[in-house]
Amino acid sequence: MTTQIPVNSLSRHIAPLQEQLGAIATQIIASGYYVLGPNVKAFEQEFAAYCGAAHCVSVANGTDALELSLRALGVGEGDTVGVVANAAMYGTSAVLACGGTPLFIDTEATTGVMSLAALQAALDAGAAPKAVIVTHLYGQLADIEAIVALCHSRGIKVLEDCAQSHGATRNQTRAGSFGDIASFSFYPTKNLGALGDGGAIVSNDAALAQTAAQLRQYGWSAKYTNSLRGGRNSRLDEIQAAMLRAMLPHLDAWNARRREIANRYAAGIHNPRIQVSAAVGEDNVAHLYVVRTDARDALRTHLQDAGVQTEIHYPLCDHRQPCHGGAFDAVQLPATEADALRVLTLPCFPELTDEEADQVIAACNRF
Repeated sequence: MTTQIPVNSLSRHIAPLQEQLGAIATQIIASGYYVLGPNVKAFEQEFAAYCGAAHCVSVANGTDALELSLRALGVGEGDTVGVVANAAMYGTSAVLACGGTPLFIDTEATTGVMSLAALQAALDAGAAPKAVIVTHLYGQLADIEAIVALCHSRGIKVLEDCAQSHGATRNQTRAGSFGDIASFSFYPTKNLGALGDGGAIVSNDAALAQTAAQLRQYGWSAKYTNSLRGGRNSRLDEIQAAMLRAMLPHLDAWNARRREIANRYAAGIHNPRIQVSAAVGEDNVAHLYVVRTDARDALRTHLQDAGVQTEIHYPLCDHRQPCHGGAFDAVQLPATEADALRVLTLPCFPELTDEEADQVIAACNRF
């Protein structure tokens, strides 16, 4: 079969906006203002308001957003940070970049988000992390309210990793406004994606936001006055900010379409060899639609032959990554490790047609 149904299609996603985004690029080029300009300031205000937060500090990418958020929380050499091990090393890398040590917390077996019970057990056993990174994986909110309550009762700060959950909402509160500080990525494949790299830090705490703003620009308290250690050059380009401003009003509709596709899969795939993700509501923006199977390689081959592309998010757990040199070999995370062998991502993006989704469903049911 020559025509493949893609896991994602950025060309389809951007095509309806191409003329508008091209005009924006032309305007920015003509303006002569390319870094930390009026569009960056406007986007920060608009995105903070969208998230229901008081402050937004844009940065160069989502990984910087994670690291600078940790640094704003005071995480440094020797500090421990709780983190899941199934999110492609992004949170773990940020912890290590700060000189900290990751405390790996197991996940829920059916969702992949941090297990409240596993976190509770680690804390009861004597773990005392300075902060916990809660990743809203695949677009679904973790049990964030309970995790925040547990952590705050013990003086532990909470960083929400919202790279995959732009717009996810529970009890009228959006991702990024539950914890002490939150990080976002605007990598092109995200629910709100730029045409390049970009990220943001969101918080209701003015002091944390101020520290993050200084850290993104060398740690300056004034021009050429470096007052904070750990600063760097991490700024969102003016052209990307302007494009994100144009796309932000579309985000809720894009998320709604993602949910439609996810729920179509949940209702339509009936195969005892494939465990589908549950139907989704407002607290899940369906960044990825993941199924689980004990025959992943065979299913991937079957779907590829049927013209359906798939992906694995994510095949190697953080604590098993070769960069650690075996430092975490003793760590056991049963649910996380089992998921790494079983998860498979199906096509799910706003421009996927119902007909294509039905082809995916039919192919899964034939397996």
